[in-house]
Amino acid sequence: MRRDPFKGHRFPPDIILLAVRWHCRFPLSYQDVTDLLAERGITVDRATLFRWVQKFGPEIARRAYNHRSWRGLNWHVDEAYVRVGGKWRYLWRAVDQNGQFIGFRLAARRDAKAAKAVLKQAIEHVRLYRPVSICTDKAPGYRKVIEDLNHQLDPHFDSKWRNNRIESDHAALKCLLGTRQSLRSMRTAKATLIWIETIRTIKKGQIAGKDEGVLGEIAIVRNLFGEAA
Repeated sequence: MRRDPFKGHRFPPDIILLAVRWHCRFPLSYQDVTDLLAERGITVDRATLFRWVQKFGPEIARRAYNHRSWRGLNWHVDEAYVRVGGKWRYLWRAVDQNGQFIGFRLAARRDAKAAKAVLKQAIEHVRLYRPVSICTDKAPGYRKVIEDLNHQLDPHFDSKWRNNRIESDHAALKCLLGTRQSLRSMRTAKATLIWIETIRTIKKGQIAGKDEGVLGEIAIVRNLFGEAA
């Protein structure tokens, strides 16, 4: 029997999932979510909200993983800057031709080692198949990394204009990130990012069984926890 993740929490599951979903679905700070809950007569402090996001964000992502739609075979890989703990870090991301999230890697450097890590991780996530193309920008090292991982990944595209798909997706993600306090360390940043990516996947309808609209999003998140929620 699966352990009840809500055991020991004073607030009911619906309140916890609502607060976590608001924080990651919209560009809201912890204070914003605290104020919105207060308007509904629910008093929660920011430290509690932070702990909920760090605990239930990755848990929701893990439970949603097997419900995601089949990923496409044409991938777009690129990196963006995000601020973590007052320092600029590199967020490496991979999406398919439909904009569906495949994987990410948060790293301190923009080098071949980080490129290899994000591609290897993405391939491990899909497991049963390999991409037929990987579109990147002109960053050095991509081609060698791809060849080292799998000689069968040809053709390899590196035309910058072809990568508009992921660059526009970066922009949408950055709007959600804003100046979130949860990006205070690499560990907390990764936990927040995986949940944001998961809720964006749910919002886009790239998960099995989702009904239309925000009510469909709410139902999917609740159903991931079964009777516990």
